[in-house]
Amino acid sequence: MNKDFTYIDAIIFGLYALIIIAVGLYASRTKKGNEKTAQDYFLAGKTLPWWAIGASLIAANISAEQFIGMSGSGFAVGLAIASYEWMAAISLLIVAKYLLPIFIKQGLYTIPEFIEKRFNTNLKTILAIFWIALFIFVNLTSVLFLGAMSLDTIIGVGDGTTIQYFIYGLALFALAYSLWGGLSAVAWTDVIQVILLVVGGLITIFIALDKVTIDGGIVNGFNHIYDVAGDKFHMIIKKENPEFINLPGIGVLVGGLWVANLYYWGFNQYIIQRALAAKSLKEAQRGLAFASFLKLIIPLIVVIPGIVAYVMYYQPEGTAVIAGVKDVFTNADGSLIVDRSYPWLIGTFIPTGIKGLVVAALSAAIVSSLASMLNSTSTIFTMDIYKPYINPKANNKALVKTGRLSVLSAMIIAVLVAPQLGSLPQMFQYIQEYTGMVSPGILAVFLMGIFWKKTSAKAAIIGVICSIPIALGFKLLPLEMPFLDQMLYTFLISIVIIIGVSLSFGDGDDNPKAIPLFKSTFVTDKIFNISAYTVLTIVVLLYVIFW
Repeated sequence: MNKDFTYIDAIIFGLYALIIIAVGLYASRTKKGNEKTAQDYFLAGKTLPWWAIGASLIAANISAEQFIGMSGSGFAVGLAIASYEWMAAISLLIVAKYLLPIFIKQGLYTIPEFIEKRFNTNLKTILAIFWIALFIFVNLTSVLFLGAMSLDTIIGVGDGTTIQYFIYGLALFALAYSLWGGLSAVAWTDVIQVILLVVGGLITIFIALDKVTIDGGIVNGFNHIYDVAGDKFHMIIKKENPEFINLPGIGVLVGGLWVANLYYWGFNQYIIQRALAAKSLKEAQRGLAFASFLKLIIPLIVVIPGIVAYVMYYQPEGTAVIAGVKDVFTNADGSLIVDRSYPWLIGTFIPTGIKGLVVAALSAAIVSSLASMLNSTSTIFTMDIYKPYINPKANNKALVKTGRLSVLSAMIIAVLVAPQLGSLPQMFQYIQEYTGMVSPGILAVFLMGIFWKKTSAKAAIIGVICSIPIALGFKLLPLEMPFLDQMLYTFLISIVIIIGVSLSFGDGDDNPKAIPLFKSTFVTDKIFNISAYTVLTIVVLLYVIFW
């Protein structure tokens, strides 16, 4: 164990782990004599209130990608990377108002199930297999690796030799309660996890700001980093900025980031599954509104620490000089590893006792996301692959057993693959870019299937298949085009293909499986409306202030 991570820290961290496991197992218990049903295991018995939905959404979303990857992007890019969070707040409101009423009315377990109801079984199966592969080989592996890397930096020996052991530890921790308890265990522990990760994140940034100057003080620290790194506090970066290729200026507000956000928040199983488990549509919508408020504060927790690390790395006049900082961020070949920003701040500045709490908060972010991804992977496999193709007559006992076995199998595969990821310069941007190669076509299929009644199954299949070579073409051609712009153009071309095929091979009538939409479908209550207007106003003000 790292000498800076004391036994007091270890005891605090151990208590956190025991509490989470105990709460998870208790929350997911079944009454004596009752059998856990598929709805209990995969949808928490459809009993989640709005506050649990909102907390669980954020706990599932905020993981090593944000704490480690986005903090690293804060080092490299600055506050502009916060667009992923602040525009997500608006995306959550759009999903709540225009998509949730349709999904909940359909009584879905999984997103692929919607595809079967709207189009056909073949497309559902294609997307189910795709999502299982994406969750295991991209999401689970990246969260495991980034999480293990951060823990290695904070409480390990720091040279990468213990990363493998932390991967094992995180995997076992996530399995300890999610394997048996299902979504109930995941969602109710997420309420604790999100409180912990917000509190731990705020503690980290306040201490980092206090330590960034020689004189100390949180306000002094913020003023200092704003003065010496003012170029890091612009939401819209200029074309000459080397990071423009990742965040293309005003194109962020009107382009491909909408594709990424609407796909992620609207059609991502491990996110939307919480809303599907709500007591009612009203509870689900209020839960997403609550999550959008929480989204507004995430950049304070995950981006500002990266900017602090940037200032300390370059050690401008007036900054507290930290011995060895250059070595921490520099690889053996001389390249910069910005993803070490957040764990380095924790390891360097957080005092004994509080460090155990902060490491628990970081672990909460990692483990809650792992548990969410595992549960959603098993839900898709069980309900969209196992039940229709392997055992159509499966009862609740068989479905729950299969769900647990698929959770275990998915984690074993992820544990084996995670160490192969190596060290990438900006893991967050890497994940966004490669997920973005498939999300535009899928988003196009869903939106056209919901809002254009002439969309045919043939057009949907051709559209989603063609979107991948289109995305690859944009990436491989020497166009020097930001990947967010590539996503937007891939999305638009996919829509054109879907429209063209539907009109060319259809009879001109509405598809018999089209979703009936009425004005009343999209009516929301007063509380949701006030929340939505408040979030929109805050986001506009943030962009005006940090333009």
